[in-house]
Formats: sequence, structure tokens, C-alpha cells
Amino acid sequence: MSEIGRSILTKVFLKKLDEIQPSQLFISSGKLSRIMERFHPPTPEALTPIPVKALDNRVIFTDGHTRAFAAFLRGVSEIRVVWDEDELDWEAYRICVEWCETEGIYTIADLKDRVITPEEYEVLWLDRCREMHQELEKRRRG
Repeated sequence: MSEIGRSILTKVFLKKLDEIQPSQLFISSGKLSRIMERFHPPTPEALTPIPVKALDNRVIFTDGHTRAFAAFLRGVSEIRVVWDEDELDWEAYRICVEWCETEGIYTIADLKDRVITPEEYEVLWLDRCREMHQELEKRRRG
């Protein structure tokens, strides 16, 4: 059984940060500041488990990028994760992961120069995602 297959049997487990592929291009500085204030002591147990899913035989973040980045900044190398059981738009996640790969983002550490203001985050990330979802909906409707 693969590592991913074995891990799925466990709800919450530890995973090395550098083994999880981000699916987001930026971190909001406002959200990061709020999380950093609450992240004491800097241990894996200090954060709520972060949701992940297996996509094309690798583990990706489905949410919690800011919490994972805060862990990275605090020097934590392993975090608690949980298999995301929500139904997700896999086509959208594949696009987001492709955007990350195109930008050279393969681990949470690769976001270190991509912490931007909340206003920039709204325009550069959230608007981009909204546009992508609108395009996917148009294409799906035919």
C-alpha cells in the first residue's frame, strides 16, 4: 500500500511541510499577522489540522495555506493534517496547482516572497480564482 493509501486510513496525522504541494499563489499579510499572534508555542499541536487531499499521487493543501506558512516561519517542519472529505472541484484544483508549478511553488516555503497586502490578495488571487471558476462554468455549460 502506498504512503498516501496508508495515511488515508488515519484521520489526523503528521506530514512534513516540504512534502505538501500548495494550491495557492499568495499569502495575505493581514491573515498571516492574525495567525502568527495566536501561534504560540510553535509546535504542530498549536495549529488546527490542515486539510489535504491526494491529487495525481501527491498531497496538496486544499486550505490552510496561511497556517502552514506560519508554521514554516516559526521553524516547524511537520504539521498535523487531515484528509479533506469535502467534494472538491478537481479541475479547479489542478489549474491552481499548475499555476503554482509555473511560478515555481512546490512547497509552502516557496511562498516566502509572496506575502502581499489584503488588498493585493483580493485582486491578485481571489479575483483570479473567481475568473477561473467563471470560465470553468461557461465551458461546462457548453
